[in-house]
Amino acid sequence: MTLVRKRRHQQALKLSLPPSLPPSDFRQQTHPPPSASLSAISPDSPGIENLSDLEKLAVLGRGNGGTVYKVRHKLTSCIFALKVLRFYHNTTNIRRQALREAEILKRVDSPYIVRCYAVFDREDDLCFAMEHMERGSLHDVLFVGKILPEDVISGLAWCVLHGLQYLHKMQIVHGDIKPSNLLINCKGDVKIADFGVSRIVVGKHEACDAYMGTCAYMSPERFDPERWDGDNDDGFAGDVWSLGVVVLECLVGHYPLIGVGEKPDWAALVCAICFGERLEMPENASPEFRSFVIRCLEKDWSKRGTVDELIDHPFVNRTCCGSHQPFLDLVLHR
Repeated sequence: MTLVRKRRHQQALKLSLPPSLPPSDFRQQTHPPPSASLSAISPDSPGIENLSDLEKLAVLGRGNGGTVYKVRHKLTSCIFALKVLRFYHNTTNIRRQALREAEILKRVDSPYIVRCYAVFDREDDLCFAMEHMERGSLHDVLFVGKILPEDVISGLAWCVLHGLQYLHKMQIVHGDIKPSNLLINCKGDVKIADFGVSRIVVGKHEACDAYMGTCAYMSPERFDPERWDGDNDDGFAGDVWSLGVVVLECLVGHYPLIGVGEKPDWAALVCAICFGERLEMPENASPEFRSFVIRCLEKDWSKRGTVDELIDHPFVNRTCCGSHQPFLDLVLHR
């Protein structure tokens, strides 16, 4: 077994590394400049005509190249999330990617996707006025050591699958399904967020950018396109793989594809995702749960379960129409 692991490790090291990303910069502006161009997104945009209409209340989070603020609309007192992506020198590609996210947000309108009300395109940044999800993310729930019951995971999967079904019918690949991009509101609704690496598929087998997204949740065909026929994959199956990893993580309480305490570096992830043996399920997992995860984590993307298939899976339909009550009870008492 040790020899096999060494051989797989050597195979993994032969794969090319992803291109390095520019360092994040989170220098903050206390107040946004009053002038900005506005691109309206939602037809029922709640009167957000300018950034000066919004008052910053708190920082909700920081990510690669941007900050998310909790803001209040001065006239209506409604609360929103303001996502600010900042651009510095040599960031043409980053701006192009951000504008692509804005274009996607113009197209989507689903109860399973975090709503964007407006986009402000300025010289040095791009600002998204978004629906505020009061209960944070699934990552926040898991970070405090929660192991979720299967009924809760079932409802979560139901919501995410319906969001993905909507996106895929719109020919949109999300590309970065993970706990921090699944947000929860005060009603217990789970919604998909962050379309920063998403793309619109225009051809039947349009090659995807293999290294966009979060490595730990990438599918085999994105890590190693040559071995897993990634050149013929349109990307939709990659979203299903990512959901499978998230679902399994919810039940075991930690990232499930490598051992507890093992460093999740590039080589370890490639070994686990591209060359790893068949997953060992938790002993307490139900047959329906096992079946669902196995369909999601099929290494051959052409044999992997589709969103349309998985929506009808017994595991997903064990709760009534993706009932949010178990999830709401959980987040209210975490």
